[in-house]
Amino acid sequence: MPHLPRVLHFLAFFILHSSFLISFAQAPDFARGADISWCTEMEAQGYDFYNSDGTQTDLFALMKETGMNAIRLRVWVNPETAYGPWCDKDDVVAKAVRADEQGMSVMIDFHYSDFFADPSRQDKPAAWSGYTASQLTQAIAQHTTDVLQALDSAGVQPAWVQVGNETNNGMLWDDADDLGYLWPNASAYGEWDNYVAFSNAGYQAVKDIFPQALVIVHLADAHKDWSWWWERFTAAGGKFDMIGLSHYPDLTTYATNNTLACNRAEALAEAYGVEAMIVETAVSPDDEDTATAALQDLFNKARATTHIQGIFYWEPEVYNYWKPTYYATLGWNSWDKGALYSTGNSAGAHYGSPMPTLSPFTNDADTYDAIQSPTAPEHEAAKTYYTLTGQRAVPSATGLIIERSGSTARKILTR
Repeated sequence: MPHLPRVLHFLAFFILHSSFLISFAQAPDFARGADISWCTEMEAQGYDFYNSDGTQTDLFALMKETGMNAIRLRVWVNPETAYGPWCDKDDVVAKAVRADEQGMSVMIDFHYSDFFADPSRQDKPAAWSGYTASQLTQAIAQHTTDVLQALDSAGVQPAWVQVGNETNNGMLWDDADDLGYLWPNASAYGEWDNYVAFSNAGYQAVKDIFPQALVIVHLADAHKDWSWWWERFTAAGGKFDMIGLSHYPDLTTYATNNTLACNRAEALAEAYGVEAMIVETAVSPDDEDTATAALQDLFNKARATTHIQGIFYWEPEVYNYWKPTYYATLGWNSWDKGALYSTGNSAGAHYGSPMPTLSPFTNDADTYDAIQSPTAPEHEAAKTYYTLTGQRAVPSATGLIIERSGSTARKILTR
């Protein structure tokens, strides 16, 4: 068997590098996360963060303490044109390193703008003004590559990358040409072709640097029916690995809206053979009990699906009516769905510490961790089964359940 040493050498090489690829940018089984992109701006203005017992701590460590295992960070092209030196490449890399040091997975959210992008605004970066569609496609690729190479150099490997933020209405608009604007002629494939070219340029740039990262295309209003949108996007050649959705439930109708959001996310994921994620959610903290119930209901319903792979709270660190300095220029109010106690709160809790609103993240972590590391003797016997919210199940249960055997636990899909 003269070729055996070479075969063994090849197998050793394959196993070594396969193990590396499996761990490379690996996403958690279920992402419990938050977008805390404002944190460095708040810290620069003297804001501190505290545990529930009043001990000052790092915000990333605090998010981990609440049960979170992932952090989402937005990146703008050149925010210093108006906003200030926040959420640019250097700021994003610094925050990503902090998340990575806590052992948390990272999601990078490209807005392809100098400021917030959403369904009502997708402003071109000032430096890209007057670009043709071809030039915009190239600019997206270059910007995406530049930021991701900086992350790679810093030793951070994102698990997910969004190519655009809430792009229901396309991206890269301006008053002159609106090359990536989908309305009012959304049925005309010319607009879709431009937008898809922009989105795919970001997709390819991600894959060139982090081939294992999941590329997310992100829409707002998860409770609405967007099946037609995905039909047109894919018909025009749009590429994606995961469907990202924003979902902000109203406290008076949260049960219905959470059901709609989860059912529609699940249906889209099934239709396109991918996973889905709630990449933005938040609730008004004015009524703490209802806010907590609304978020717990969302966790329960997402966990009951097969394809929803995580939930991210949007900017929970805001407290005491903080807002960016630039908001005063725009006449905007502060974000009203932060999840930390404010100075002078009636509950007597330390300001800058977590409100009960975030307890579903803790409960979700505790439930699954308890099943992974049980102490009851019954777990040392044969296999036992649980729902994703911790109740005992039977092997004949259909859907996604947790199987416990000895000292190990895993999720299994039964039909």
